[in-house]
Amino acid sequence: MRVLGINAIFHDPAAALVVDGRVVAAAEEERFSRRKHGKRPVPFSAWELPELSAAWCLASAGIDVDRLDAVAYSFDPGLCRDAAELGLADPWDGLRVDYARRAPQFLAAALPGLDPEKVRFVPHHVAHAASAGLAAPPAGDDTAVLVLDGRGEVASHLAGVYRGGRLSPLRSQELPHSLGLLYEDLTRHLGFLHSSDEYKVMALASYGTPKHLDALRELVRVTDDGGFRVEPIDWAGLAKRVEAGTELGEAHADLAASVQRRLEEVVLDLARWLHDASGGARTLAMAGGVALNCVANARIAAEGPYRDVWVQPAAGDAGTALGAALHVAAELGDRTAPMTGVDLGRGWSDEELEAELRRAALPYTRPESIAAEAAEVLAGNGIVAWYQGRSEYGPRALGHRSLLAHPGDRDTTRRMNDVKGREQFRPIAPMVRAERFPDVFEGVFPSPYMLFVHRVKPQWRDRIPAVTHVDGTARVQTVHAETEPLVAEMLAEFERRTGLPVVVNTSLNTAGRPMVDTPRETMELFGSAPVDLLALGPFAVRRRAFGGDR
Repeated sequence: MRVLGINAIFHDPAAALVVDGRVVAAAEEERFSRRKHGKRPVPFSAWELPELSAAWCLASAGIDVDRLDAVAYSFDPGLCRDAAELGLADPWDGLRVDYARRAPQFLAAALPGLDPEKVRFVPHHVAHAASAGLAAPPAGDDTAVLVLDGRGEVASHLAGVYRGGRLSPLRSQELPHSLGLLYEDLTRHLGFLHSSDEYKVMALASYGTPKHLDALRELVRVTDDGGFRVEPIDWAGLAKRVEAGTELGEAHADLAASVQRRLEEVVLDLARWLHDASGGARTLAMAGGVALNCVANARIAAEGPYRDVWVQPAAGDAGTALGAALHVAAELGDRTAPMTGVDLGRGWSDEELEAELRRAALPYTRPESIAAEAAEVLAGNGIVAWYQGRSEYGPRALGHRSLLAHPGDRDTTRRMNDVKGREQFRPIAPMVRAERFPDVFEGVFPSPYMLFVHRVKPQWRDRIPAVTHVDGTARVQTVHAETEPLVAEMLAEFERRTGLPVVVNTSLNTAGRPMVDTPRETMELFGSAPVDLLALGPFAVRRRAFGGDR
C-alpha cells in the first residue's frame, strides 16, 4: 500500500509517505518554502497545504499521484463542534473547519491526478498517537500512548494503549482545558511567538524559582478519571506582560519556572494514571507538542512507572502527517514498521554537492576524512557547519544539518547564540558517542533524538561548560555508530585530540529561519556567518581559503 500523510490544519504543515507499512520519506513544508513553521497557526491559513513537501515525497519514491492508495489528512472535521460551545474564544474557527471539509478538493488541485475520494480524514489525536505508538521501537508487549498538545477537533489530550497494532483509547480531555494552550498563553504573555517559541519559555524557566507553584496547583489540576482542568489564569497578576521593546526580568523567569514545574507534575500524574488504566504497560510512547518538553519527559522517565519512554522525534503537528499515514496503512492491512531514524528528508549525492560548490565558485578540498577535518577545526575552537546525508524530520538537528563547536570554552554559548542571532539565555546541547554517555551524563539512555534532559556528572561540568546549563543539566543526543557512523567518527577524532567525548550540536540555521535544507542554503549561511569550516558531504570549505578573518 502507498499512503501519503498530510498535516495542514493548524501549523507546521508536513507530508510523509508510507509504502508497505514503512516510512520512506517525510519532510516539513518550511524546509521548502523557507517560512518558519510553514505558516502562522490562524484559521485563515488552514487552506495552505504542504504542496512542495508532498510533491517531493512522491518524487523521491518514484510514485505518481494516481498510484496512491490513500491520502491521510490529520484532522477530521466531522468531529468538530462550535468553538463557543467548547469554551474557545475563536470566532473564526468555523472557517478552519470549512477549509478542512474541502481538503480533498484542495489536495486534488495541489496534486494533479489525485482522486479526492482517496482522501481519508484521521482524527488529529489519533494521528499523533499513531506517530508514537506505531513508529516506536518494538516493545514486545502493549504500548501505552500519551498525547498532549494545544488542541485537536474537540480535545487536547488522548491516553490509550496499542495492542497488536490497534489503538484502544482510554481517556481524552475535552477543550477548553489544555496544557498546550496553557503553555501557549504563557509564551504569548512573555513576549514570544506562540506555537513557535515555547522552547524559549522552557529555557527561561531554568533561571527562575517556582514561586507561584501553590497558586498554579489550584488552577491546573488532574482529575481522578485521568483528565485535568485548567482554569483561567490572571497572568498579569503574576508578572507584567512583556511588550515589544521591554526586557525579561526575574519575575518572568519565576513565572516560567512555576508553569514549567506544574506542567511536569500534571504530565507525570497523567502518565501514572495511564499506566494503571492500561493494565501496567511497560512502555510509554508520547507525541503532541507538549512531548517536546524535554524536562517533563525526563521526569516521566525518572519518576514514572514505565520501563521505557519513547518520544516521537517529530512530536509536534508535523508528526501527524506520519501518524495519519501509518494509521491508514494499518487500516488497509499493512503491517507497520517502526522508525529507524529521522533522516527522512532531502539529500544530495556527492556529485551533486560538488557541482553546487563549483557553481558557487567556492574553493574546496576533499580530505581523506571529513570527520577528522571537522574534528581538527573544532579542536582549535572553530565553528563547523556540518551538512551530511538526508535532512532531519522534526525540530532537532541530529547530525545532518548541524552547527558544531567546542564544549570546553565557556564563551562558546555566547559565540553560538551570536552566530544564530538569538537570546543569550538559550542553551546549546551536546552530542556524545553512546559508549561514552555513562562516563559523562546520568539519565535516559539511549537518547538519540535529544528529547530528554540529563544530569552532567559533577566532575565534567567544568570541563564542558558550554553545554552544562545553569541547573547542571544538558539535553543530550547519544550517537550510535551503527546508525550514525560519520558523526561517531567525528566525535572519536575530536576526543582523540582534546580528551573530550562531547561536541556542541545545534541546528544549522539563524534565528527565525528554518534549518537549512539545500546545499545552496548552507553555503549562503556559511558565507554570512562567522563559521570556520563547511563540511558539505565529503568536501571541506575553509573560511580562510576565500579571505575570511578567522
